[in-house]
Amino acid sequence: MCGRYRLTAKERFIAEHFNLEESEVQWTPRYNIAPTQEAAIVRQDKQQPKRLFSLMRWGLVPYWAKDASIGFKTINAMAETAAEKASFREAMRRRRCLVPADGFYEWQKIGRKEKQPYNIGLVDDGLFAFAGLWERWSDPAGTPLNSFTILTTAANPLLAGIHDRMPAILKPEDYDLWLDPGMTDPVRVADLLKPFDARLMRKYPINTRVGNADNDDPDCIREITPPAPQPETGMLF
Repeated sequence: MCGRYRLTAKERFIAEHFNLEESEVQWTPRYNIAPTQEAAIVRQDKQQPKRLFSLMRWGLVPYWAKDASIGFKTINAMAETAAEKASFREAMRRRRCLVPADGFYEWQKIGRKEKQPYNIGLVDDGLFAFAGLWERWSDPAGTPLNSFTILTTAANPLLAGIHDRMPAILKPEDYDLWLDPGMTDPVRVADLLKPFDARLMRKYPINTRVGNADNDDPDCIREITPPAPQPETGMLF
């Protein structure tokens, strides 16, 4: 799964990587993006062929939902089943998006209760994109809410020792196909949602302060020397 990530690149680099108008990219670097917070996506509409930079809430709320609380459970969607699940299937057909990032976090169990967080990203610490879906929803008063989810797939060898799932990361050459609003057959884009090449990625341990969403600063990604794993001991009689 993906429960925390970061987007720390400057606006001009985001615009360049995703082929956006720099004047339309409004973003302050974030080191600890958490569920239900507002974050950046890149999308494309039929009526407007150019790519659009948008801010939406993380945690997809389907258009048919009674209230927005479902978004707490839909921060991720499994790539293998998103086309069939009621919460995601319409978005999988018509509202795919890119979720810009330059790192994400996973926690590895190192003792009975202790977990060590890791920063995971590309070997050059560069920008990349999660495969995402977005949706429009309105409350009973007609107040609109746009939200998104991040698709996940099986973990690659780099992540397998930490978690059995990882975010689906798209290759830049696949951005156009994934965003194409005229491509409404999920089968045609399913092959894009594979585990990303582990040789192009790296991970390193970071401070546990990243576990608190209120901590959102460069110290969240500072590499540390992790503590040695503690053996799980039982009570002796």
